[in-house]
Amino acid sequence: MAYGLLGVFFLGLIDSIGVPLPATMDALIIVIAVKSPERAYLAAALGVLGSVAGNVALFEMARFGVRRFVREVTEPGKTGKFRRWFHRYGLLTVFLPAATPVLPLPLKFFVISAGVLHSPRARFVVVVFLARLLRYFGDAYLGVKLGEGATDFLRRNAWTLVGLAIAGAGVLYVLLRWSDRRRNSALTI
Repeated sequence: MAYGLLGVFFLGLIDSIGVPLPATMDALIIVIAVKSPERAYLAAALGVLGSVAGNVALFEMARFGVRRFVREVTEPGKTGKFRRWFHRYGLLTVFLPAATPVLPLPLKFFVISAGVLHSPRARFVVVVFLARLLRYFGDAYLGVKLGEGATDFLRRNAWTLVGLAIAGAGVLYVLLRWSDRRRNSALTI
């Protein structure tokens, strides 16, 4: 709060790049929305940008780090199967913890996995952007609409939010499958 809206961006960046600050961004955006509703959505947007930048930096560090220490990653057996699965669907594991503050899933582990396994950068950015957009703009909306009761609302409806995140991940899964099928049918023509 002392650093204003720019502080929201940097806190999102620091939190996502590797310094764990669980639910701090959510609380900060809600507090800003309660105290200054006209700045709530700008704070959410800056939080999204900072978080996406931090996650992309962590993703790139993981990608670069594996190249530096491993010249060629082989794909025998289960390792190759996991790699193929993660390329196809693994970004759903990034979406769920990025979209909800209530899941005890370590987002950074999945971000690092995505980098190490060379997930497509554009897909990664879109997944993180959409997840953080839903989460932080949802926080801002709750703060503006519910005021001081926003935090209690989040506690009371934690499982509903988890269900919504899972439903969002399901939609993302369907879109990825549809994209795969379209790409495969285009290749067979």
